[in-house]
Amino acid sequence: MSVSRQELIKALAEKLRPMLRKPLWAEFVRTGMHKERPPTDADWWFMRGASILLKVQKLQPIGVSKLRRHYGGRKNRGAAPEHSYKGSGSIARKILQQLESVGLLKQETRAGHKGRVLTPKAQSLIAQTTKELDKAKPKEKPELKERKEAKQERTEAKPETKKEEKAHIKPEPKKEHAPKELIKQEPKSLEIKKEEPKAVEAVKEEQPMPSDNKEQ
Repeated sequence: MSVSRQELIKALAEKLRPMLRKPLWAEFVRTGMHKERPPTDADWWFMRGASILLKVQKLQPIGVSKLRRHYGGRKNRGAAPEHSYKGSGSIARKILQQLESVGLLKQETRAGHKGRVLTPKAQSLIAQTTKELDKAKPKEKPELKERKEAKQERTEAKPETKKEEKAHIKPEPKKEHAPKELIKQEPKSLEIKKEEPKAVEAVKEEQPMPSDNKEQ
């Protein structure tokens, strides 16, 4: 099982608590120019120490300048456009010095780059913490495991491609049609409509109009 980074940082912070010394000004200091308020978590110093330890593991050798870029952010300037600012260099420097004093970091030059790298003690601490978190996680229930295996078997039993599906299907026999000569064509019924005689309108005889001129 894989362990998330946040869980690993919390577990490492608990182990670094007796090793690191939290300064008095850590309660009211801001972690960078982009921050408006100090951290609300009382144990943020140890959390930052664990985070820096993992950053060194990933990007070693690394110094204060690179860590300032990683822990920086954008500052809200109201109506003005936002600007990116680096994190606090004093906090990164103090934590690196404390980790180096307890034997978790050391200065080394690799391929022309100088900075801090992990010691074997720090590597074993990270590996041991990851192993403990992996064991502490609840194991998968047997019922769910059986369901996954059954589902996997069903997917494997299915044909992978459409061609394989078509290969399993037998073609249907073609229907034989009777020859056209044997098909009797029934005569079409011709319906003859008798035209009804049109009604002859009675023609009225025109009566002679009385003449106005009387015979004299």
